Amino acid sequence: MSFYSVLAVTPTTDAWVADYFGPANKLVAKHGGKYLARTASHEQIEGADEPAALRIVIEWPSREAAVAFMNDPDYVPHLEARTHGSKSFHFLIEGKDDLA
Repeated sequence: MSFYSVLAVTPTTDAWVADYFGPANKLVAKHGGKYLARTASHEQIEGADEPAALRIVIEWPSREAAVAFMNDPDYVPHLEARTHGSKSFHFLIEGKDDLA
């Protein structure tokens, strides 16, 4: 079953950005992930204002693949840099309909 990472990221410093995307892209692919959206072109149409510079959606083949990516020793320093250099929220969502 597919899982989806849904992120809202607003950099608070640009220090990490240049060194982040190349390695992150390769590691997402290594773990079977596929970017569905990485964009600053988004609008909030419902709910309390929750601004973010970027919205990112990644499709994973399984929960295990997503967790393996997050725990990959090659990704951990980039995750730490992003975490310290941004306001980030990451949700892992199972691709199913509990309300069907």
